[in-house]
Amino acid sequence: MSHYAKVVDGKVTQVIVAEADFFTHFVDSSPGAWIQTSYNTRGGKHYGADGKEDSGVALRGNYAGIGYTYDAKNDVFYAPQPNSQAILNTFTWLWEDVVTNKTINANNQSNTFTVNLGPTSATSVSI
Repeated sequence: MSHYAKVVDGKVTQVIVAEADFFTHFVDSSPGAWIQTSYNTRGGKHYGADGKEDSGVALRGNYAGIGYTYDAKNDVFYAPQPNSQAILNTFTWLWEDVVTNKTINANNQSNTFTVNLGPTSATSVSI
């Protein structure tokens, strides 16, 4: 089974689990498109059932959730901006809070990231 997100005007409105052939017979006359998403993709990486990064193919940056943005140009899903200090990392497609030096993942959990403050001073914090 695969996961699919209904995207309307760049926003995810629904996520379902279905077989790929479901869409060959499914008639959806409502606006938007169904786009496959991967439950095992977070931060541009693929994770196995054990929660550890593996060699699987990461699909579209992150697993889509209702309210997420679908960026068609980059073919990725990312969460809503969690706060006004957060900036979107366009490599991982996760939000980084520059005030707290944390990466905010899809579950709104934080991990520390590195901030370069310039050539004479820098703060490096391990992930």
